[in-house]
Amino acid sequence: MSQKVIHPMEKFQRQVHSLVKSDIVKPDDRLWKIALLFGDDWKFLKEELIDFGFSMQDPISELLMVDVWDEE
Repeated sequence: MSQKVIHPMEKFQRQVHSLVKSDIVKPDDRLWKIALLFGDDWKFLKEELIDFGFSMQDPISELLMVDVWDEE
């Protein structure tokens, strides 16, 4: 039995989606707004977001629209 390895950004996306559903953040809030919620992990996550073409000024909704986190 093999387990599927989840991309770290997919896990991050699920966590952010949960924050939106809980009304902690709104889809039109900017990505920078969630920085404090992810503490020590934020440095890595921010670098990954930038590598995927995101800006910290982008709305959270754009992060939630990603279907596949593919590193080509």
